[in-house]
Amino acid sequence: MIWKRDEIEERDEEPEGRRMADQQSQSNEVTVVGQGAKLEGMIVSAGSLRIDGQVKGEINAEGDVLLSGQAVVEADIKATNVSVAGKLKGDIVAGGTAELARGGRIDGDITSKTLIIQEGGIFCGQSNMDQPKPAGSAPAPVARPASPPEESDGATRAERSRVS
Repeated sequence: MIWKRDEIEERDEEPEGRRMADQQSQSNEVTVVGQGAKLEGMIVSAGSLRIDGQVKGEINAEGDVLLSGQAVVEADIKATNVSVAGKLKGDIVAGGTAELARGGRIDGDITSKTLIIQEGGIFCGQSNMDQPKPAGSAPAPVARPASPPEESDGATRAERSRVS
């Protein structure tokens, strides 16, 4: 919404409940790519995105991305949560949950904190569970090759064979 300065002053006189409802409706905005629509390129959304049509390129959303059962997408997706009921060829990076619904198909890798695959969903790729590391955790020890055992006189077998 765009407000003129005069309207802002009038708006300040509105009850608090109405202003909060307006803010909630703005934060819940969903951009829809309708069935029959074909888009190619980069899609950037400040909110959530629902795709019913065809998209080829790249998708970045600050909110959630939902691919309906009719969606055919060939793109990498970065979003808070991603739900796929249609067909996706590309990688998913979700800050929260990635979900593959019954009848959906993903050909690509998924990185998310939570992965849900419903029965009947087809997933061809790798899943990386992006778990945050606890603060102050020590790195894993590095495995080193074992040194040859020493003989009783202190020389190793390799040194003994060179001397002989």
